[in-house]
Amino acid sequence: MKCHWVSRHQSAALFAVIAAAMLIAWRTETKAQTSAPEKLKAAFFGFELINTSPQLTSDAERRRLVLLEDTLIQILANSGRYQVMALPEALKSKIGQSAKIPDCNGCQITWAREVGADLAVWGTVQKVSNLILNENVFMDDTRSGSRYFAQSVDIRGNTDESWVRGMRYLLQHYLVERR
Repeated sequence: MKCHWVSRHQSAALFAVIAAAMLIAWRTETKAQTSAPEKLKAAFFGFELINTSPQLTSDAERRRLVLLEDTLIQILANSGRYQVMALPEALKSKIGQSAKIPDCNGCQITWAREVGADLAVWGTVQKVSNLILNENVFMDDTRSGSRYFAQSVDIRGNTDESWVRGMRYLLQHYLVERR
């Protein structure tokens, strides 16, 4: 039986080839894992205005709710991590006949599951006065039923600009940059 010995130079070359192959395989695997994570599907149910101020809710405030909804949808979509799903008309009708989300004992999670969403997204704006308002965004995980995200921001001033600026701040600084 003959023994084949490998020289030190051959050993070093063989080690370098194996190390390079392992590095390439690791980089390829890491790149595949980080390249394009699947977007979370979000069913968005809009914002509810909770007016505890002595003033009646104005048409301008109703329009601002729509501005907030558009802002939230745009920021979620632009983040690259969320896909906001369209709600079917039948579900919208069902929602319109139901209790408001803060009072429905988790109905938003059931509705989001009906459309195959990963998250149920909704929000509130509490108007304390024309000077003091509070914006809240909630995201519930439909698989576990637990809260995925909840954040609030206080705003000063009852204007289009203050409402949208508050929502952008809330989403950018607490959701997009931290999750």
